Amino acid sequence: MKKVVFSGIQPSGDLHIGNYIGAIAQWVKMQDEYDCIYCIVDLHAITVPQDPKTLREKILEVTALYLACGIDPQKSKIFIQSENPDHPYLAWVLNCITPFGQLERMTQFKDKSQTQKEGTTAGLFDYPVLMAADILLYHTDEVPVGEDQKQHIELTRDVAEKFNKTFGETFKLPNPHISKFADARIMSLQTPSSKMSKSDIDPLGTINLLDSEDRIREKIKKAVTDSEPSISAKVHGQGNGAVQNLLTIYAALSGCTYNTAVQKTQGKAYGQFKQELADLVVENLKPIQVKYKEIRNDEKYLRQVLDDGRNFAISKSSKLILEVKEKLGLV
Repeated sequence: MKKVVFSGIQPSGDLHIGNYIGAIAQWVKMQDEYDCIYCIVDLHAITVPQDPKTLREKILEVTALYLACGIDPQKSKIFIQSENPDHPYLAWVLNCITPFGQLERMTQFKDKSQTQKEGTTAGLFDYPVLMAADILLYHTDEVPVGEDQKQHIELTRDVAEKFNKTFGETFKLPNPHISKFADARIMSLQTPSSKMSKSDIDPLGTINLLDSEDRIREKIKKAVTDSEPSISAKVHGQGNGAVQNLLTIYAALSGCTYNTAVQKTQGKAYGQFKQELADLVVENLKPIQVKYKEIRNDEKYLRQVLDDGRNFAISKSSKLILEVKEKLGLV
């Protein structure tokens, strides 16, 4: 039997090339080797305020982009997290065995709570437990993540082990799956010390998957660079800084290694390199955008894909939930 892979993206903000390079493009490659389950994690999205009308649209937008990028519903299952009530149910069960102190130490919570301060919610604090429930419900073997998400997988394993030891073997312990570009950490074009983010307040910092060609070229043209006048193998071979971020994008979209990207562009002035990078980004995103428009206009097909995915997800998770209830004495 194939191993099971589970992953998901929040339907908030606009999906960008960081999401594509680090996640979706890798998911597409995994479809033939694994049984893949890809979720639109809308319950995670509401840990921060969302406009209901916008959220509904974004759920369908993300689904259409999954499909446009190459996720095949004949090979993979796609569903909306909130349409399977087993997710919050298992999250509550896991809450009851998850140490408070362990959640306090989660790096992402500490970082985000410092920004949100008094606006920090219990949902944000509890985010990793819901993520653990998402993963454990499907006997997941591997979870595609970057290094910044490994801590959440470690928590998932810890909670699963605790339940297994206390109530009997129930959950499979998942492993992080880190591909060469899942850890590429595509950074902001304007603030290369920060990861490219859907919540970036500077619109020039991200290249969104649905950006127009003119907008893509403008963002790359205005991307910050280093003090050196051109690409240098000596300076840019370490994988840090503004130009290195652009080279990482170049490498990922051209299908070569970072070192090869440095060698191919060595000696080129930044202006010339940016023009070539813009051509490459437009070339990669154009077919995705064309297919997205076609899929998004067929809402009946979109909802059929999501309904099929939901039915599959519930058929799998309901069996595990029944086992959990029996072991806890809830049946």
